[in-house]
Amino acid sequence: MPLATDPACPAERARRRGAEAGFTLLEILVVIAILGLLIGLVAPAALRQLGGAKVSVAKQSIERLGSVLDLYKLDIGSYPTTEQGLQALVERPTGTSVWNGPYVKGEKVQLDPWNHPYTYRAPSSRRNHDYDLCSGGPNAVNGDPGAEGMLCNN
Repeated sequence: MPLATDPACPAERARRRGAEAGFTLLEILVVIAILGLLIGLVAPAALRQLGGAKVSVAKQSIERLGSVLDLYKLDIGSYPTTEQGLQALVERPTGTSVWNGPYVKGEKVQLDPWNHPYTYRAPSSRRNHDYDLCSGGPNAVNGDPGAEGMLCNN
């Protein structure tokens, strides 16, 4: 029968295993390095997806506001002027007799996904368009419709 201090003794092996339990500093550093590499590879792809989602939301919002502007035109007979702006969808513009609004909820028209107001011009500065309804996009440039990065109605 082995002695208690003999390395072959089951009780001694169990005691040593308990003393050796845990991770070494090298093992922890390797795991941290692997996690850093995974985050470095996955994070840019996730951010690209988020940016693409904002563009998609902006395009859908422009289409929805375009439909609301069409309803406004059916009621009033014309689109709001540039001076009236999109606020004409929320408050009755002066000088209009028939107005079945508000056409959108809230006190003002929503902002684009980058928290900038939509740009509205009527009549349009583009050919074959009645009005321009644009978002500045991720670069948020207040410029002409069709400028770099702007998202406009079709």
